[in-house]
Amino acid sequence: MKVGLFVPCYVDMFHPETGIATLELLERFGLSVEYPVDQTCCGQPMTNTGCEREAARTEELFVRNFEKYDYIVTPSGSCTNQVRNNMTAIEQSDAVKHVRGRTYELVEFLHDVLKVDAFPWAEFPHRVALHNNCNTLRNLRIASMTERREEPFSKPKALLKMVRGIEFADLTRPDECCGFGGTFSVFEEGVSAKMGQDKVTDQLKSGAEYVTSSDSSCMMHQEGCARRMGANLKYIHIAQILNGARA
Repeated sequence: MKVGLFVPCYVDMFHPETGIATLELLERFGLSVEYPVDQTCCGQPMTNTGCEREAARTEELFVRNFEKYDYIVTPSGSCTNQVRNNMTAIEQSDAVKHVRGRTYELVEFLHDVLKVDAFPWAEFPHRVALHNNCNTLRNLRIASMTERREEPFSKPKALLKMVRGIEFADLTRPDECCGFGGTFSVFEEGVSAKMGQDKVTDQLKSGAEYVTSSDSSCMMHQEGCARRMGANLKYIHIAQILNGARA
């Protein structure tokens, strides 16, 4: 199985340790992983602001970079949603369809494709709260949603339960938006900040030491809010925990 690793812009710039952990984790399972050095943005910022046509050149480059791989894996649900569901500014060729259909967020790739049943190297003896990005939750269906009458499930929690020593801190409003929303946090700064503060308050009340998610973008926003609030919380991507990070 040949895997192309897509590292989102914000991960590359602000949280490169997440990209490194994702690469190392995939290689632990014997996969051949490559990082196309010419990769850039997936086009999500343009699409989110209504500039779909302006994303065409970015989408074309993404397809050229990743069409040769069996799977494209990324530590970001929002970017996965962009490629899978919103890459529509270009002609839907066979190559485009292949890339869209084979792009997976890391957690769903481990859970649904590899069907991982153990992380023998992973130990994380801390109380952890789990945050699910809105796109990951509602478009990729990584976990059940409280607004739907369905049996509860959580793919990230199912993976984290295999980590020795971990303890879960349950949030009062587990699938409420944290207020990041990409460009929403720029155009609606006040609303975004208040939503982030509400999310951090819920995390504090849960007694969590750490907050984890499969999306660094949401955690970057929450961590910024937590620092300004003086909250004693730490934020870590799920790839790092599953790859064996201790603290």
